[in-house]
Amino acid sequence: MTARALLAALTLATATLVAGCGSGDDGTLDIAVIGSENEVYDDGLRLSAGAQHLRAATESGLVAFDAAGEVVPALAERWIVTDDGKSFIFRLRDGSWPDGSPITAASAKTLLDRALAGLEGTSLGEDLAPVEEVRAMAGRVIEIRLAGPEPYFLQLLAQPELALRHSGGGTGPMALDRGEATALLALKPPPDRGLPVEEGWQEDVRDLRIRVSDAREAIAMFDAGEVDLVVGGTLGDLPLVETGPLSSGTLRIDSTFGLFGLMVRREEGLLGNTGVREGLAMAIDRADIVAQFNIGGWTATTRPVTPGLPGDPGLVAERWADEPIEARRAEAAARIASWRRQFGQGDIAAPTRLTLWLPEGPGWDLLLGNLAGQLREVGVELQRAQTREAADMVLVDRVARYPAPRWFLGQFACRLRVGLCSESVDAMVAQAAAQPDPAVRATMMAQAEAELTLANVFIPIAAPLRWSLARGRVTGFAPNPYAFHPLPPLAEIPR
Repeated sequence: MTARALLAALTLATATLVAGCGSGDDGTLDIAVIGSENEVYDDGLRLSAGAQHLRAATESGLVAFDAAGEVVPALAERWIVTDDGKSFIFRLRDGSWPDGSPITAASAKTLLDRALAGLEGTSLGEDLAPVEEVRAMAGRVIEIRLAGPEPYFLQLLAQPELALRHSGGGTGPMALDRGEATALLALKPPPDRGLPVEEGWQEDVRDLRIRVSDAREAIAMFDAGEVDLVVGGTLGDLPLVETGPLSSGTLRIDSTFGLFGLMVRREEGLLGNTGVREGLAMAIDRADIVAQFNIGGWTATTRPVTPGLPGDPGLVAERWADEPIEARRAEAAARIASWRRQFGQGDIAAPTRLTLWLPEGPGWDLLLGNLAGQLREVGVELQRAQTREAADMVLVDRVARYPAPRWFLGQFACRLRVGLCSESVDAMVAQAAAQPDPAVRATMMAQAEAELTLANVFIPIAAPLRWSLARGRVTGFAPNPYAFHPLPPLAEIPR
């Protein structure tokens, strides 16, 4: 055993002994959320991953996610969907808002309309564009009418940004008490959570103590037994984690779907040529990038839409599957050299410079180094951009909110103005979304994906990678494809 492995084993053993007694003397479960306090405690509508966790705990929407990523009741106790998929009718639970006023369809409509309006101009707002009307019906019944069928509309409503926030206080199942270094989350009494009165309910729950820190400090606290759960890890932090056999049972990887790759922001110079952009995409050895991080099950892709989604008709294949990387790079180098000759860029043997914006972190440094080395083979010098605004390309690392092509293609909508886009793809997506027949819709979405692929405005690499650290004693936690881990289930102690 190497010295490093021995040290890791001793650290893990010590942490396990400490954790066996509970991370808090009072039975409180200690959780580290990776991020900055400004991000995690953000009170706005555009939330970081950490802020989504707190928002979902302290504010409720009509529905919510459970630990496995399934949609469950929240402020709505039940619902029905009409046969055409265009109308969702919810019956709200019997209860009161935090200020004591009754929960009614009219008051819920007002709060939902406010949340929808606030999200206009965002990618989530694009997903919610099919909402035509929110109607308050009799008593506690509310209806949401859509322009077309949306199979994953409940997943959208479960997003923390769609919480019905009331001026009288938090509408969620937990109350937050924020201190200087930590915050305490406590489950509210059952009636305040829409549950029947239960004697001695406090015996079956525990408080959660939230500590916000960067990844390095969060991992150190976990190793020292100061916290039992770490959430919010990304590829940028992964090299800080022990990923060998000693991590078995503590390192949890979410098998996500989403976007992980390079978005082209500028249609100038080298990137103004579609053929050259395709050359850059074909020059990247994605399998080599994935192998560098040594995570089993993390697979590379050349598709902008995660392969294997439900209903995928299989019409879009991986690009260059049978072409060796050497041949692909030779073609890419030839295209770049041709562009330099055509536009008088001097010595065609000299590298052409491109900049990429990506966050700070050891994993991102490894990724940048790998990409720079690969593109150097075809005559491109890749450097880190100091700001997103000044970059030629930006790294996109985003988990999908629901498993349908419309989410992926919608991230490149021209209305969002995030990078190069295609008006024709936007039109194809809109036409596909209006199709009531799922098979026809899937085929049209595949055609839109093919069109976006040919535009080469995005260079896919793989699915996003998300990780957590969790001890065996932690209950109410489960990896899931949304990489979202609700806090309320963690506060429930199994009988």
